[in-house]
Amino acid sequence: MKVAVGGMHIVADLYGVDPEMISEASTLYPVIEGAVKFGNLTKISSDYYQFQPKGASGIVLLAESHLSFHTWPEHGLVTLDIYTCGDPSGGAEKAYRYILERLRPKMVECRRMLRGGLP
Repeated sequence: MKVAVGGMHIVADLYGVDPEMISEASTLYPVIEGAVKFGNLTKISSDYYQFQPKGASGIVLLAESHLSFHTWPEHGLVTLDIYTCGDPSGGAEKAYRYILERLRPKMVECRRMLRGGLP
């Protein structure tokens, strides 16, 4: 008997992102919150942290699981983690594409994992 209890997990490193776009949590807030809405994901809560002098981290707790990011503006780098349990509508992928369209990285390394399905 096959039981699908897990979901889609997207782990991505975004390189060559404009440092101005990723230096401040306040600039990333609308991108991340917009991705949650665009992906039709269910936000429970979110928390963003501003590093000094630059850089930010954030996490959105979702009913489906989570979306998190960390930035290194001095390297133009954003690390991104999106995990949605079940994910029948492709919400993780929609949220991921939304973020890519707004941050416009020059290069991306991305891994997609299906999780939690029992053989």
